Amino acid sequence: MRTVIVFNHPYEGSYCNAILKAVTKGLQKANHEVDLMHLDKDGFNPVMSEADLKAFIDHKPIDPQVIDYHERLKKADHIIFIFPIWWDLMPATTKGFVDRVLSPGVVYNHHPRGFGLVPLLKNLKSVTIITTMNKPKIMYSLLIGNLIRKAMLRSVFKPMGYKNLNWINFAYVKSVSQKKRVKWLTDIESKFAKWT
Repeated sequence: MRTVIVFNHPYEGSYCNAILKAVTKGLQKANHEVDLMHLDKDGFNPVMSEADLKAFIDHKPIDPQVIDYHERLKKADHIIFIFPIWWDLMPATTKGFVDRVLSPGVVYNHHPRGFGLVPLLKNLKSVTIITTMNKPKIMYSLLIGNLIRKAMLRSVFKPMGYKNLNWINFAYVKSVSQKKRVKWLTDIESKFAKWT
């Protein structure tokens, strides 16, 4: 199995980075080939330019980095996004990845009869979003309405026709004990060590 991890956090000492290491270790135990797209270290530009938009509409990407990401996504059996929740949503770089890389003609197409979208990543079995935040889960759920689930799963991958969509959220990260943070990492490594 080949798992693409799309990672976005600029600080190497972040809990997101600790999650990345635990997830990667678990996947490697399950004999997955891990392909890391580290958006920060890759210097990914999230801004959609006029030329990018024309390329998007024409289904002919021009940015070499976007083309490279496309080729790697085509080989993915699983995609895992890891990022922090800032101001209730994903960071700008993750949003830019959605805008610029999840392109028609590569990731999805419009249905020939005009009804909805058709998935094009034929190997893709699942999409998992892993997030961290400093709010309590109940506050994010009741007051904010779980925006990540709506924005990433219900508004992006589900309309494209992809199945097996999952969201794992670690809440109140700065306020919980170090013991709990370590347990979360152990648990998530074990979870992905069992992936098929």
